[in-house]
Amino acid sequence: MPSHDTEGFPAPASGMLLTYFLSVADVPRSRAFYTDVLGGEVVLAENPCTVRLANSWIIMNPGGGPTPDKPGITLRPPDDVTSASCFLNIRVADIEAVHRDWSAKGAQFITGPIDRKAEIRCYLRDPDGYLIEIGQATGMLHGVYADPAPDARDHTENTSP
Repeated sequence: MPSHDTEGFPAPASGMLLTYFLSVADVPRSRAFYTDVLGGEVVLAENPCTVRLANSWIIMNPGGGPTPDKPGITLRPPDDVTSASCFLNIRVADIEAVHRDWSAKGAQFITGPIDRKAEIRCYLRDPDGYLIEIGQATGMLHGVYADPAPDARDHTENTSP
C-alpha cells in the first residue's frame, strides 16, 4: 500500500472541495474498511489517513483533546450507536449490486435495501459505529419524492374549530 499520493491529495489550487473527517479508534482498521470494503484509494496512510472514495475524501485520525485552533473541543468516535447527528451519504447507480458486493466483503448492513418511493436505501456502520447511508435515486428522478416527516407537515391546513 502506498504511503501517499500527493497528486490525489485534497488540496485545491483554487476554490474549494469537501472532505469528511472521522475521529477513529484504530486508523489501520478504518483505512481497511474504507478501502477494502467500500473501494476507496489510500492517498495518505497516516497523519492524517486520507482515502479517496468516489469523488470525495475521507480523512481519519485518532480523536484527541483541544488544540489551539479548536479550544474546548475533544474529538472522539461515537460512543452511542443508537444516535447520530450526521452521517455519510453515498449515492450509487445500482444499490442491489453494491449491497451484495460490500456484504461479501464484510460490511454489516442494518437492513437490506428498502424502497422508499423516492429512492431505495439502506444503512451500515463503519468499524467505529459511524452511520453510512447507501442510496439509489429512483422515484425522485421522475418527480416522486419522500413524504415529509410528520413534524414537518404544514399544520395550517384547517386550524379553525
